[in-house]
Amino acid sequence: MDKGYDNVSAFYDRLSRLVFGRQLEEAQQWLLSFIPANATILIVGGGSGWIIDALSGQFLSGLNITYVDASPKMIAIAQKRFAGENTIRFIAEPIENVSFQEKFDIILTPFFFDNFTDARAASIFSSLHKVLGKDGLWLYTDFQRSASLKHRLLLKAMYYFFSVLCNIRTRKLPDMAVCFEAGNYVKVEECSFMNGFVSSLVYMVYTNDR
Repeated sequence: MDKGYDNVSAFYDRLSRLVFGRQLEEAQQWLLSFIPANATILIVGGGSGWIIDALSGQFLSGLNITYVDASPKMIAIAQKRFAGENTIRFIAEPIENVSFQEKFDIILTPFFFDNFTDARAASIFSSLHKVLGKDGLWLYTDFQRSASLKHRLLLKAMYYFFSVLCNIRTRKLPDMAVCFEAGNYVKVEECSFMNGFVSSLVYMVYTNDR
């Protein structure tokens, strides 16, 4: 997965809408209402960047966005999105290769952690945790483990497809609830989509020493 979703960048959004309709986009858009004006935002794994259009529709200016995706081709598409007068810095690198000096008001990880094993997801989570500022929010949306046979078969098919085309090395969803719990996060809000197959969650660190 060195170059992320380069191999599917040309048709990824169309494929997503064919399989899921607009439900994955709706799950992400639900989170945007929790972003305050003039926020400093880190978006990790944003893909083709349609969420930039959504953000600029809500905030024409004032946002300072750092946009990281491992796929240079996805970044190239994202750079063509309408950003209004918001400031955006694009980084085409795996998140493990990026170091930050600043802290962020918002971290947004849309359908990102499902690409990794438990160990790698935990390592990435730990790195991102360090750059979330005091009273910051982590906006998380992703697939969830489901008892539904339909959902389990769909997830299995997705992992097979992306393992072939994008070299995804895991076959199951990591348990991110364990990471958030270990990081002393509290769930502020939650909304489910696709009968519980997708969840969007707003987290805040419960501590006074950040």
